[in-house]
Amino acid sequence: MTGDGAKPTGPMAPWPVEIEAPDIERWRGGNTGVPFFTTLESGRPGPQVMVTAVVHGNELCGAIVLDAFLAGGQRPRAGSLTVGFCNVAAYMSFDAAYPNLSRFVDEDLNRVWDRETLDGPRSSVELARARDLRPLIDRAELLLDIHSMSNPVEPLMLAGGTDKGLALARRVGTPASIVIDAGHAAGARMRDYAFFADPADPRAALLLEAGQHWARDTVPVAEEAFYRFLVAAGSLAPGDVPAPYRAPPPPQRIIQVTEAVTVRGQDFRFVDDFIGMEEIPVAGTVIGHDDGEPVTTPYDRCILIMPSRRLAPGQTAVRLGRVVDG
Repeated sequence: MTGDGAKPTGPMAPWPVEIEAPDIERWRGGNTGVPFFTTLESGRPGPQVMVTAVVHGNELCGAIVLDAFLAGGQRPRAGSLTVGFCNVAAYMSFDAAYPNLSRFVDEDLNRVWDRETLDGPRSSVELARARDLRPLIDRAELLLDIHSMSNPVEPLMLAGGTDKGLALARRVGTPASIVIDAGHAAGARMRDYAFFADPADPRAALLLEAGQHWARDTVPVAEEAFYRFLVAAGSLAPGDVPAPYRAPPPPQRIIQVTEAVTVRGQDFRFVDDFIGMEEIPVAGTVIGHDDGEPVTTPYDRCILIMPSRRLAPGQTAVRLGRVVDG
């Protein structure tokens, strides 16, 4: 459903653009040596925390939240806080009339974070940006990467596959659904970079999916998660959180991803216009076909997580999960 209750005209129809991309040019200089990234120091011992937005150029809510935070002049109470805008080249091309076209310039910036790719010979606009950002990320002890989704479904906190990620998501306390997942066959996400994915390393990262890319309600979802993350990280005190977000959040549930369906053939089609978080009651239900071969659910009450509209070979078509707690 869209914000006004209407269904899209087809599986590729864009949703209404209800929010505006802020002008982030004033943050270009920053103070880190990396354009559009700023580190705020408390002058006291504490964690090195990082929050990122617009890894995908058409995901606006994180830019709105970070722009407002920087403009407000708030600083961490302990340690340091680095905030910034990642795929600025794509973001600057955003056009509300064609909102899907600015996701990236050359390739998905959230699929290049394995060391082999970062250290390899390949080049692209996104890889160049990732290599510039890498020294900042190497210093981060805790990371929140703010995203949004193609379809209007409930917000999700993606905690990766480690206990430390799950523990951090529980401390944040919002949104209500935590997803335990191992990422994508097409490449590593920022939240899966190096030490973040190492169970033995205390550094941890989360990826927030705040809702549909251009819906109004993604902004308060992202803002609440941002502030609660900073409290969980030790950057802010509970009293620093804006008043609307001080009430205890509702209980969370944990969804374990058991497998990712990767597109193998040239013609992958879902049997319905799935938007995500549908619960398929019976194991063996056909949810799609990959070059004519049926794709079925592996167990009862299987949840479809973030079915993709980019159904190219090697890409994740959908992740399959089930509730394990909550």
